[in-house]
Amino acid sequence: MATKTKPTDEFRDHISTVDEQGKRVWVYPKKPKGKLYNHRKYVSYLLLTLLFAGPFIKINGLPILLLNVVERKFVIFGVLFWPQDFFILVLAFLAIVVFIILFTVIYGRIFCGWVCPQTIFLEMVFRRIEYAIEGDYTKQKALNKMPWNTEKILKKGTKTAIFLLISFIVSNTFLAYVIGIDELQKVITEGPLNHLAGFGMLLAFTGTFYWVFAYFREQVCTIVCPYGRLQGVMQDKKTLVVAYDYGRGEPRGKLRKNQERTEGDCIDCNQCVQVCPTGIDIRNGAQQLECINCTACIDACNDIMRMIEKPEGLIRYESEEAIEAGKKWTFFTPRVLGYTAVLVILLTALSTLLLIRDEAEATILRTPGQLYQKTEQGHIKNLYNISVINKTNHDMPLTLKLLNKQGTIKVIGSELLLPAQGIVEGVFFAEIPKEQLKGMNSEVEIGVYFGDELITTQDTKFLAPAK
Repeated sequence: MATKTKPTDEFRDHISTVDEQGKRVWVYPKKPKGKLYNHRKYVSYLLLTLLFAGPFIKINGLPILLLNVVERKFVIFGVLFWPQDFFILVLAFLAIVVFIILFTVIYGRIFCGWVCPQTIFLEMVFRRIEYAIEGDYTKQKALNKMPWNTEKILKKGTKTAIFLLISFIVSNTFLAYVIGIDELQKVITEGPLNHLAGFGMLLAFTGTFYWVFAYFREQVCTIVCPYGRLQGVMQDKKTLVVAYDYGRGEPRGKLRKNQERTEGDCIDCNQCVQVCPTGIDIRNGAQQLECINCTACIDACNDIMRMIEKPEGLIRYESEEAIEAGKKWTFFTPRVLGYTAVLVILLTALSTLLLIRDEAEATILRTPGQLYQKTEQGHIKNLYNISVINKTNHDMPLTLKLLNKQGTIKVIGSELLLPAQGIVEGVFFAEIPKEQLKGMNSEVEIGVYFGDELITTQDTKFLAPAK
């Protein structure tokens, strides 16, 4: 029997994984298969390889990515950033946000279905293990309803053990991005008692990953993830999404042998619903909150269309506008061009700041409570404190020179040896002939040198007697 000719908005009143009593509806997605699913597997293999290899990849002796919040040290693509570089990180973050907005405006939530770590681990790792141990969705349902017996204990116990092992491996990897692979190796080799904080973080990460992928699952996408909530304001009818062509598919009707078909191409087989990892019906309309654009429904529908000898693409990547008007999709819109212009400006500013960024950053201040001193030659001396941060991965013996005045600088104590990724502090005298000074406060520029290379400069005040 034919059904409605166009989706309604009734589904927008509630999410698919919660029933009328507010209880969770457990999703048992059918094992996906098809051309797009195979492409997703290849993408996931590549991204998982990069994820697990990342902590071991180093550029100029620095990791490719390190987000050490505890020590306030960040490394991105082998470039070391300290809190003093916070404005660069903020600019980079803004560029990423604008890129995500631009990408979402054009391609919808393709990131969620193809690149997001949550989806890759859940769909390409944990659920595939679940399929291998417990079987497809019908067998999983039957197993969960089965009383506890030998078969259920073995299958559930094996799955839990493997899930915990993978969660432990994943937590080690993520921890390596926080504290560094070298520090993680110390935690492992020297034992947990010598690194209680690191071991505690490891256990916390393991428990969190297991809970998310064994129990919470698709709720992350529909309840927790802010990107899923924001997609509604980022997308419009021109956005490319996974969409059902209701103009071609409606009215729906079951396929009957030896009868002339008067309904649309949708035979109401519900395969697109059964394969959906978030439990939605894509035929309700595009831009559903739960839809992560994973394309599982496209593969399932195309498989049915081939079986009934109908053209593929009843469910496909398409914009809502293109389906309504029956025209080809285009993404050159004023909104896209505007975001592109903003992104280009941000990337240009970010590239400029990175190019002019010094290898070290110095802070030079007159020593508090100290006045100037006069020498026998009539020169004036000021005492300064200096602190230098190394943004490279090699040691740098430093020398100091006056740049805008004639005079000398004498470091008190040992020489300034700036350690790799470290900080050096010291005290020095700056001595300048009195005739070069104008007034009680003069601006002096001090250069910090590594050999003959000027690595940074710092302006400061020089106190002298009034003339």
